[in-house]
Amino acid sequence: MRNHLAPLLLALLATPAWAASGELYCCNEPGGGRRICADTLPQQCRGQAYRIYDRAGNLTRNVPAPLTAEQKAAAAAEAERKREEEEKRLEQRRIDQALLTTYATAEDIDIAQQKSESDVKLSIQNATAKIRDLQQRQRKLAEEAEFYKRGTVPAELDVKLRTVGHEIRLQQELIQVKRKELDAIRAKYDNDRRRYFELTGRLPSQPTPPSPPASSSAAH
Repeated sequence: MRNHLAPLLLALLATPAWAASGELYCCNEPGGGRRICADTLPQQCRGQAYRIYDRAGNLTRNVPAPLTAEQKAAAAAEAERKREEEEKRLEQRRIDQALLTTYATAEDIDIAQQKSESDVKLSIQNATAKIRDLQQRQRKLAEEAEFYKRGTVPAELDVKLRTVGHEIRLQQELIQVKRKELDAIRAKYDNDRRRYFELTGRLPSQPTPPSPPASSSAAH
C-alpha cells in the first residue's frame, strides 16, 4: 500500500496544502478505473467510497459511499421495525409485571375467573328466566287471538303480541352477547394462566408448595 502511494506522497510533500493537512484522499474512478488521490477530496471521489491516508501512507479511515435512495428507505424501514419490536418488548414486559403483581399463585387466577364469570352467568340465567315468562305470556296472548282468527285481531292485542315478541328477541340477543363475553373471559384467563406458568416455571399440574411447619422450639 505504502509503495503504491510513495510517488504521490513525494509529489504532495512539497505542496503547502499537503504540509498543512497531512492527509491524502484516494478513490477509484467510477467503473473500477485508476486510483485518484489528492490532498483534498477529488471531485471524482464525491458520491462514492474513498480512503484517507496519513503522511506515512498509512490508512487512517475508510469512508463508505453515501446510501442510495433505496438503501436509505431500507435502512429507515429496518429502524422502524426495530423500534416497533422494542415497543412490543417493553409492552410485554409491562404486561408480565402486572400479571405477576396481580396473581400471587395460580389459584388466584382461578378465583378471579370465577368472579368474572359469575356476573355474566347470572345475566344469562336472568335473561333465560325472563324469556320463559315472556313466552308464557305470548302463549296466552296467542290463545286470546285465536278467538279472532276469522276476523280482525284487536289493535291492542296485536300490539301486545308484537311487544312480547320483540322483548323475547331482545333477551335472546342479550344471551348471545353474554355468551360471547363469557368466551372472551375464559380465553383471557386461559392466556393469563398460560403466561403465568411460563413466567414462573411452574407446571399447570404442579400444586402450590405447602408452607413450612411452624417451629416447635417454642413448645419446649
